[in-house]
Amino acid sequence: MTSCVHLTELPAGQPVPRPPDGCGECLAAGTSWVHLRLCLTCGHVGCCDSSPMRHASGHHDKTGHPVVRSYEPGEHWRWCYVDQTIV
Repeated sequence: MTSCVHLTELPAGQPVPRPPDGCGECLAAGTSWVHLRLCLTCGHVGCCDSSPMRHASGHHDKTGHPVVRSYEPGEHWRWCYVDQTIV
């Protein structure tokens, strides 16, 4: 894995996500998702880019929050939208 400056700019500690039953925006709209992503800046849980609505990317586009991690059981990778790399 490569490193990026955005990891050092994240808030201290892990964000505490809302208890997700899934992607909140998808649940509200009645749409489906494939996998979930956790924003490491604010704790937003959204659906991945393989999902029809791509809410995690949309959250990045709206907020500029750079790094998410997989919110899937057993997965621990992180993705930086700015650097377009796994960190």
